[in-house]
Amino acid sequence: MEVSNLLVAIQLSYNQFTRTEKKIADYVIGNAQEVPFMSITELADACGVAEASVHRFCRAIKVKGYQEFKMRLSISVNSQEEAAEKNRAASPKKKGENLFEEILENHMAAIRETDALLDAEVVEKTVRMMSEARKIIFVGVGNSMVTAEEAQGRFLHITPKVEYIKDTHMQAMAASMVTQEDMLVFISYSGATTDNIRVAEIARQQGAKIAVITRFPRSRLTKCADAVIICGSKEGPLEGGSMGAKMSQLHIIEVLFQCYYRENLEASRCNNKRTAEATLDKFEDH
Repeated sequence: MEVSNLLVAIQLSYNQFTRTEKKIADYVIGNAQEVPFMSITELADACGVAEASVHRFCRAIKVKGYQEFKMRLSISVNSQEEAAEKNRAASPKKKGENLFEEILENHMAAIRETDALLDAEVVEKTVRMMSEARKIIFVGVGNSMVTAEEAQGRFLHITPKVEYIKDTHMQAMAASMVTQEDMLVFISYSGATTDNIRVAEIARQQGAKIAVITRFPRSRLTKCADAVIICGSKEGPLEGGSMGAKMSQLHIIEVLFQCYYRENLEASRCNNKRTAEATLDKFEDH
């Protein structure tokens, strides 16, 4: 009989696990609320096992892969919390339990955490690479695609050398044509998206500089990077594309924008004036 609650399924199968699988099971059961926010590398490190052992554990509990494991674990944790949530909703609201306040605090917390994680030297290195690059391509897939497009639009105010490519096939083609004078900026919360990794590997072979904005400093994508900027905001598998994650990414984009502006002050001022004048008629009343 298949058990829908993953935590229960793990407990029922516990005696059949190997010693290594029991280590992973113990950690997952004891940290069920945190594991959905962890990369496979982080979970393997926390358990003191290899990533391959985590993959074998996933097969042992009959899930197809790590992402499905995190999603089913999140569903299991959420189902256990539903009763308490209903009780809280039924009781009179106290100060601090207002929905608007909770959303505001979550967004503020994401930006504060991102700010705390910013490494000035890494930001400086990234801006220097952007300044020296002949062309900058912003790359994002799925939910990060919106942030990549926003980044291109933001930087287009002050420099003409930025590009954004939506289609993943076109991204790969563009990556095959870059040179050592070019740069790609990847925006990927997980750092594990296959399309991003493939494009980064192609660009690396061409000698292009690579910067990655991500939540996880250790991933296949960051292995290709010259600079890695960590964003705040935990995002579970049931929260893909959360506003907190987007705000943390956009905060980093704005930091890079402002630093680039100051690093290239004269050209940025001139270009900013030209682009503002070019769109002036869009705001006039007719």
